[in-house]
Parts: sequence; structure tokens; C-alpha cells
Amino acid sequence: MSVLIVGAGPVGLTAALFLARAGVPSVVLEKAEQRGRQGSRSICVQRDVLEILERIGVGQAVADAGVTWYTGRTYHRDREVLTLTFPEAEGFPPFVNTPQTVVEQLLEERVRAEPLIELRYGHALRGLAQDDEGVSTEDGIRATHCIAADGVHSTVRQLLDIPFDGFSFDDRFIIADVRVDLDFETPERRFYFDPPWNPGQKGIQPSQVLLHPQPKGVWRIDWQVPEDVELTDDHIRAIVGDKPYEVVWQSTYRFHQRRARTFRKGRILLAGDAAHVMSPFGARGLNSGICDADNAAWKIAADRAGEAGPHLLDSYDVERGQAADENLRITGDTMRFLVPGNEEERAHREKALETGEGIDSGKLFTPFAYENSPLTTDGGELVPHSRTAGPGFTTRNGWLIRPDGHVAAHRCDDQVKRRALGW
Repeated sequence: MSVLIVGAGPVGLTAALFLARAGVPSVVLEKAEQRGRQGSRSICVQRDVLEILERIGVGQAVADAGVTWYTGRTYHRDREVLTLTFPEAEGFPPFVNTPQTVVEQLLEERVRAEPLIELRYGHALRGLAQDDEGVSTEDGIRATHCIAADGVHSTVRQLLDIPFDGFSFDDRFIIADVRVDLDFETPERRFYFDPPWNPGQKGIQPSQVLLHPQPKGVWRIDWQVPEDVELTDDHIRAIVGDKPYEVVWQSTYRFHQRRARTFRKGRILLAGDAAHVMSPFGARGLNSGICDADNAAWKIAADRAGEAGPHLLDSYDVERGQAADENLRITGDTMRFLVPGNEEERAHREKALETGEGIDSGKLFTPFAYENSPLTTDGGELVPHSRTAGPGFTTRNGWLIRPDGHVAAHRCDDQVKRRALGW
């Protein structure tokens, strides 16, 4: 039997490729009739995630298709208050701006060339059941396990009746992909706090505008706007001046901070936006979803092969749940800075922007260190719902060190952890 994957976005396709790498067949169901080809959506892929993607043959292609910026400028009203510079290094850049649509296209090309993966468009999931031997769809597909990567409105999560705890922000943002030549000497990111040309609600509520470079002369621009405001030529002209431009794509969205109460139910694992959703500042959504796929795939492959202990699948919920909690905490702090909810938060924001110290425009995604993973406790067994590492474990330079001094795990690199644990 195959593994069932619901959702053919970047997380679902990545999971299928990792399973195929382990010799495991999969069936990927996507309810859309065809892949969407417009809109940047998520655009930033972090270095460690590029390395994960390279293990399935697409990391370099994703990097080559994108653009990297090494300078980020932050403005408050009409003055520059902070400049960040990232060092260049050998290998992959610290991150690359490659639109999600391009990442998906590159992943699908690999999937199409993989005989162990069956990709079905226009196939909506309507029912799902499981027993001790596997899972079954309403229309007769039988599989040993299921990875639900079907997005924030996950059908699988709803069928399993798993609560999606958290909250949504009322603040409204317009995003647009704009093709324009800005004459920058090198690509750079710009973040504008309270710009006078983008007033907030009634001139009181603060606002911000974010400018990100993309390939082929396209810039991703995010505007925070009041409820009744639509994108106009004036909004764009405030940034591009009198240069000719083309709006390639635009959308409106609100931010959410939510996570499924559990990421595992029997043989079914939730991944990506089906498991957690957060504000995009810091680029933690797609990147953490790719890490979910990597983690889920090797554990399912070990479970199918009879090489896993009885609690290996449980560890998926603990490890990736902890990672989601950290991402939600960090993005929550950022949102409280961007959209302060009380006088104390507003005063903190104002002081930071005046001094240039403590500005939180989004902490870039970093790999999660599994310091409290049940897989690295003494004996490697998991106490159900436990999130505590065993005694004597320490960290050094991002590595988790066993009491005997040997490496147990590194960041979110499940390949290293598999070797360390003997799987």
C-alpha cells in the first residue's frame, strides 16, 4: 500500500519526494483542477530549508530561481533608523526570495519524474477512516498512513475533529506583486513603519509597508490598510515614484496565529498550514512546513518498515508541536510590535523606533533545536504528552549532546537525527 498525502502544495509534494527517497510509494490528492500559477504568496526560503530540499534534488534549483538580498533597511516615518547586513558565504545564501508558485513548480517537476508518486489533481477528499492496518478514503483509496498537508482550512483536520486553537488579527493587509525597475544598486528589503504616505486608521492606528525583491524585476509590497481601503495608483506611486509599473497580482489577507491541538491522530499526521498557521513576518510558515514534511516522512517510512519503536509517530506531535509553539511565540511578539494592542505595547514600539534599538520587524526563520525531544531521552522512549528531555543533555553550537558526549540531533535536520538514533 501507498502513503496517502492530501494536498499538493510545497509541503505535500516535499513529503511525497522524501517518502520516495526512502522507497515508499505515495498517492497525492489535490482538490484543485490544476496548479495555481499566479501570485508570490510565501517567497522566502531559508538556507537550512534549501539544504533539506537539496536532499530531494530541488534545493539548488530553488536557490537559482530566486533572488537574495543582503541589506535590509528599516524606516520610521521619514527617516532610516536601522540597517542590517548579512554576510555572504559559500554554499547556499542565508535565504532566497523564490515565489511559492515557482517552488511548487520545481517540486512538481521532480514528482512527475518519480515513479513511486501518483499525483491526482481534481480529486477532493470527502471522507477518511482508519483502523489498525491503515487509512481509507470515502472513494476507496487504501493507504498505510496519511499526511494531511491540505492547508489552513484542512478537510482532514476537520474530519478528525481536531480543534484549531488560537486567534485571528483584525488588521487588514493588501499584498501585490509589482513589476518595476527601482534602480537599486543591489536588491534589498525595505520596511517602513508609520510612513506619512500610508496613514493608519483615522491617523491613529500605526501602519507599515514592506518591500521585498523577487526575480524578474518584480517586487512584493505589503501595505497595512484600514478596512475600507483598496489598492490605488497613489499607494504604488508613493513607493515607485513616476516609474512605469505593472501590477502582476494582488490579494488581501489577515493574519492568524493558530495550531492544531494535536498533530497526530493514529496513522494520520498534520503538516504545514493544516497543523499551524502564523503571520508571515520572519518567513516561518513554508519553512516550518518543509521541516514538518521531512520529519513526518522518515518516521512513517521507519514505521512501515517495522524499524520504529511504538512511540516514534507520537514523537512527531511532540517535536513539530514544539517547533510550532516557538514559531507562534516569535511571530506573536512581532505582531504585538507591528500592531500594538495596548498603551504599554505602543510606548515600547515608539521608543524602539525612535532609538533604533529593539525593533521587531520579524525574526527570520531558524531551524528548531529538538532539545526536549523524547527521542533523545535515556532509552529513547516517549512518555505520552511529555515534552521534557532526559537528564544530562546539553547543547553546543546548535547541536544536542547526549550525556556521553555524542551528538544526538542538530536543529531541524532529521537526516542527522536518523543517523544518531540508528534509524
